[in-house]
Amino acid sequence: MARQPRGGRNRERAGLLFIAPFLLVFVTLFMTPLFYAGYLSVWKQTLVGGNHFVGFANYAKALVDPAFRSGLGHVAAFFFLQVPVMLILSISLALAIDSGKLRGAKVYRIIAFLPYAVPAVVSSVIWGYLYGPNFGLEAQLSQFLPIPKINFLSSTLALPSLANIVTWEFAGYNMIILYAALKSISTDLYEAAAVDGAGAIRIAWSIKLPALRPAIFLTVLFSVIGSFQLFTEPYNLANIAPMVFNNSYTPNIYAYSTSFTSLDQNYAAALSFLLGFVVIIMSGALRLVARNRKES
Repeated sequence: MARQPRGGRNRERAGLLFIAPFLLVFVTLFMTPLFYAGYLSVWKQTLVGGNHFVGFANYAKALVDPAFRSGLGHVAAFFFLQVPVMLILSISLALAIDSGKLRGAKVYRIIAFLPYAVPAVVSSVIWGYLYGPNFGLEAQLSQFLPIPKINFLSSTLALPSLANIVTWEFAGYNMIILYAALKSISTDLYEAAAVDGAGAIRIAWSIKLPALRPAIFLTVLFSVIGSFQLFTEPYNLANIAPMVFNNSYTPNIYAYSTSFTSLDQNYAAALSFLLGFVVIIMSGALRLVARNRKES
């Protein structure tokens, strides 16, 4: 067996040395808590007898838990309501800025991206104030104008109001991803389309939108993960509408309240792992659909 040259061994050692800090942080801050949560999820603590190994009993309980299933229903409805609107808005912004016909395109790009720089806690507080049924903007205007007072945080409008906040936060972020994809399109395609007499709308439909498919898939994938991780916005809005945004409004809020209010860390760990499995399944299904469309 031929020996590896000394220079090759030195390069391997140097590579391991460079990635060692990352591996140390990754194992310490991600893998170790993950394994510990998995360990907690298969135990149950009782007042008499302490911890008992229960296997997958916590997972079986979560599958039939109406509170957990209701939270999954909320985030699923949120995804199908919010993502299409945000995607259309982000694509429209990216196409408008990339068209070259919009004056001050850089300014609009910065303005569209600014809400993403605002922390989610601050965003939910700002919009919670605007939505307030007694002190919000629309509530104050209804005192002086002949318009009906609308309770944006009622059980009927809570989900659209929540979708509006998240769209405001992330539309600019997704716009940047799509805009970067548009800038990678070869200018030869535009020149050939112009020679053929294609207008701006035809170019956008036949060249730009097909080229955006990988970026659109990426934004939808991020939206799937973000929707099922929804926590900050409904948790803060619960201070204004506690009867609507309750302790089980989303799976993350339910796991949090189970762990830190009910003090049942074992069941909370099982809820968290089960939610992670749902996200993996949804992401895998989305990837499979995208691959089938690409092959067809």
